[in-house]
Amino acid sequence: MFAFLVSEQYQSIVIFVGIVVSFVAAFFLFGNAKRFLPRDAGREYAVNGAKSKGKARGAGLILILTFISAVILFVDFTPEILIYLLLLTAEMVAGFLDDSSSVSWGERKKAMLDLGISVIFAITYLVYNPSTFNLSFINVTVHIHPVLYAILIVILVFVSINVTNCADGVDGLCGSQCIIAFGTVIAIMHKYGIAANFSHMLVMLLAVLGAYMWFNSSPSSILMGDAGSRALGFLLAVSCIKLGHPVLFLLIAFILIVDGGLGLAKLTFTRILKRPVMTGIRTPIHDHFRKNLGWSDTHVVNRFAIIQAVIAMCLIFTVVQ
Repeated sequence: MFAFLVSEQYQSIVIFVGIVVSFVAAFFLFGNAKRFLPRDAGREYAVNGAKSKGKARGAGLILILTFISAVILFVDFTPEILIYLLLLTAEMVAGFLDDSSSVSWGERKKAMLDLGISVIFAITYLVYNPSTFNLSFINVTVHIHPVLYAILIVILVFVSINVTNCADGVDGLCGSQCIIAFGTVIAIMHKYGIAANFSHMLVMLLAVLGAYMWFNSSPSSILMGDAGSRALGFLLAVSCIKLGHPVLFLLIAFILIVDGGLGLAKLTFTRILKRPVMTGIRTPIHDHFRKNLGWSDTHVVNRFAIIQAVIAMCLIFTVVQ
């Protein structure tokens, strides 16, 4: 709203104010989250799952609503971005309803919702953007049939939602990885002048994520739940596609993909082959390091963040030319 009312020369001031307001508002809301959010019942099957019992769950509701409010107030958004925000809201609401339910919605129901949102996004994206993307490593622009590109977009978004969701099992892991991933996208967009208003939007997200991490760092007092992790996974895929370099998702979200992707692959192949596979690996991978190798939660979060940060620096300074 304010971005539409001021001239372009004052946009940076509006963004600065938006960052501060987003952080302060999110900090206040997260600090009072226990008053109105559902409580986690603990997960017996998860490593250290009992530690989550009684904590405020579904803080993704606050995270996403605060972020969307900041975008509306402080970013010069377009009809295209507005549609993306509506889809983000739908993913968040579905996740929050699952967080609040005494019985999990189940994999099939959530998969159908993710698929539907992915399809709508793919169609919307191709209405507003050409069916081309860049191969960053060899500086080549690829022209592809819109239908095939839509299918590839759906796959990327669906995978991103689910691997990001898998990371929400250790205090600070999902939040720290998302901060690095979105920060990488912002840096590349800014460096090469790509989608300025979209990068301004993501800066608001970093402010809100920073406030969330204050309360989610180990030992946490709040959990984002599916309301946050699934919505962030959706937005991360959207950001990589909007960047124009969707292949970079493999590096921008490398730790998320390894952490959650191996679990999805293990489950898929086990069902296809009708027998256990990768029996020596506990998934998500963060559980393998905690249970099998004896890493603490802090070790997992910090070491995974270091790896992803190094990859991010390589991307920002060497890959996209």
